[in-house]
Amino acid sequence: MTHKREIQGVVVKISGDKTASVLVTRQVIHPRYHKMVKRFKKYLVHDERNEMKLGDKVIAVECRPLSKTKSFRLKTIVATGAK
Repeated sequence: MTHKREIQGVVVKISGDKTASVLVTRQVIHPRYHKMVKRFKKYLVHDERNEMKLGDKVIAVECRPLSKTKSFRLKTIVATGAK
């Protein structure tokens, strides 16, 4: 059994029916300046029941490709948005 990759991020856009764009932030050490810098990446996440709202913190798990750019499925909603 293979380990499924999990990502945690914030919903920044509802991208059509059953899809949301999730921004994942990670901190890495800069190779030259040895300071912590933020790196960002956006993933499309499949949400079968349209539960995600803007600003929600979510955990998504990797799955088979559902479309050309979508290969993550919603696992849980950690915290709801401020709005």
